[in-house]
Amino acid sequence: MVSDTSASDTAVSTSAVSDSTGSDSTDSPSAGDGDISNVLLVTIDSLRADAIGPYDDDRHSPVLSELAAGGTVFDRSFATGNWTPFSFPSILASEPVFARNGDIGVEGSRTLASVLSEAGIATGGFNAANGFLTSHWGYPEGFDEFEPFVTSVGSSRYSRYLAAHPTVEAWIQLVTSPFRRLGSKLRGESDDRPFLDASRMFDVEDAATDFVDDTDEPFFLWVHYMDTHTPYVPAPRYIREVSDGLVGTHRMLHAHTRTSLGWEVGERTLRELRTLYQATVRQVDASVGRLLDKLEAAGIADETAIVVAGDHGEEFQEHGHLAHYPKLYDELIRVPLIVNVPDEDGGRRVSEHVGLDAIPPTVADLLDVESPPEWRGESLAPTVSGNESPDQDPVVSVTVRGEEVTEQPIPRSLSDGDLLVSVRDDEWTYIENADTGDTELYHRPADPTQQEDLSENPSDEALAIVERFAPIAAEHVAELRDRQADAEAAAEGEEGDDDEVDEDLEARLEALGYK
Repeated sequence: MVSDTSASDTAVSTSAVSDSTGSDSTDSPSAGDGDISNVLLVTIDSLRADAIGPYDDDRHSPVLSELAAGGTVFDRSFATGNWTPFSFPSILASEPVFARNGDIGVEGSRTLASVLSEAGIATGGFNAANGFLTSHWGYPEGFDEFEPFVTSVGSSRYSRYLAAHPTVEAWIQLVTSPFRRLGSKLRGESDDRPFLDASRMFDVEDAATDFVDDTDEPFFLWVHYMDTHTPYVPAPRYIREVSDGLVGTHRMLHAHTRTSLGWEVGERTLRELRTLYQATVRQVDASVGRLLDKLEAAGIADETAIVVAGDHGEEFQEHGHLAHYPKLYDELIRVPLIVNVPDEDGGRRVSEHVGLDAIPPTVADLLDVESPPEWRGESLAPTVSGNESPDQDPVVSVTVRGEEVTEQPIPRSLSDGDLLVSVRDDEWTYIENADTGDTELYHRPADPTQQEDLSENPSDEALAIVERFAPIAAEHVAELRDRQADAEAAAEGEEGDDDEVDEDLEARLEALGYK
């Protein structure tokens, strides 16, 4: 359950020194003041805020908890969409989805990697086979080294089948894990890797490690993990670590069987899915720990800032479904955001709301690179250094919903369905269907899971919030509609279909559930 009243109850609001809404690196001191040479950005797909220890004391994520203890935790950090293609334009280009050309990608944008590369920063990006973060949608732009690992599918019928059916891969992993562990023990090898790399975690980890080894100049390194995305395929050792012993390893088989066959998900299966999910979180946590060990071994840990974020959350039937269907409630939009800067005071918690479009200007600020004017977000580096509160404009998020909420087409444009937009501040969530005019309003401190829609019988306070947020939503919708119209007009008369994706990419998207 995602709640503003969990670990964030103890959050201490940063002290605003002015009414400034933030500034770029030329106006305010960078958190590192020139001492930071490198930034590692870790993004974790489908990671809820309450899935890690910094936001919920009952969670087991020792590496991320240690990063948080030595850094700054943003208690109310919000994604700009409910799934990867709607969130990542903000994370890597500081702009909302559809805002440039009506497309879900970042083609033609001033991406974080391109801005840093132009400033002489070495750039590496490694994505664990999320098909939406590929060259088809412009994501390699600006990266000196970029690998999405989509082509690791292989050409054989067997490998392509496994790529599109990761649940089967999970079963194979469960059956073979004891033999892999025994073989590893007999060879005297580490127990870190005696399991199938179903999530391509090791591919990403190895590529990132090689990038650090081969790079002498200041760098920006981005890694994206997919372990916490459905269908949750953790190594059995991590299931045991977050559950009640050996019996827990068989929960994977039971839960995956029921969900893959479309059977009813009862309380037992839901508990098992949550256990598997938490095991994947721990699996990523361990991998991040190995990357941090690499930075330490390379002698650059004390000059490398770490930024960790989820790109969106995950639903466990809070509003009737699993995974991340097109909705805009907190279980999908509230995500972790941790910034750890060496030599800065640790243990800081920021209670003011922030959006993920703050990531590019923050990374640029830490590396003493000026942000381009078209970026929408404001740097959080002055907040990390303790001098300023973050920009307090409400955070806007969007999704596109087809006739059925469970439809999962590859989203192409606003014409794929109804456009839903949400507006958030520290306490309130306003949701509007821009096509039907339906609205919802939730006061999160009193209703953390957004179950009581206050728009049906609004108080004077609620009406005031609607009057404040509705124009913000309308302005955002109008901008996106204009960009969509421009894109459609530009596309008229063009031959061919540039939206076609290749077979490897289709296989990966099918594995994610997007057919």
